[in-house]
Amino acid sequence: MKFKSIQKILGGKFITRYDIQYETASGKIKNYEMISRNKNLTSFEELHDGRVDAVVMIMHDRDDENILLSREFRMAPGEWVYNFPAGLIDKGEDAASAAARELREETGLHLDRIDDIWLESYSAVGLSNEKNIVIVGKASGEILPSDNELEEIEAFWYSKAEIRALLRAARFAARTQAYCALWSRK
Repeated sequence: MKFKSIQKILGGKFITRYDIQYETASGKIKNYEMISRNKNLTSFEELHDGRVDAVVMIMHDRDDENILLSREFRMAPGEWVYNFPAGLIDKGEDAASAAARELREETGLHLDRIDDIWLESYSAVGLSNEKNIVIVGKASGEILPSDNELEEIEAFWYSKAEIRALLRAARFAARTQAYCALWSRK
């Protein structure tokens, strides 16, 4: 693969659409459409810069008997989808602070403890260079509705048996589905 160029196609409030042109090993020119949280990509190196855009929280209760999921209406598929609570990292904020803030905003819960922080990963590697940090930990408190009226989010604690049933009946974000399938079978 030989990078040729990157062109901004359309800028939005939260994402920007780009066309990336490259040459394949056989010499064919390919145009790849992508979106990014970076509003000013100009080079190949910037596609994989060090910036992390968002945080994903995998929260268990204190006894490790339940896992926290959000059921959120997502406009892109036009339906309710199960996912882990997640959100953008604000400028000047680290991943742990963003996790505590987003967890409180979306669920009303308190981030009690961080047990693990995973290496950054890509959200949707086939169409975006958005990177996430996953925070695994414990949360407690009373679940409350999201404090953002623009987000339709309902949070619930689920047991392993409830997750196994939900996996057969509901739509999930891929990362959430994979983790829940493995966790529920332990």
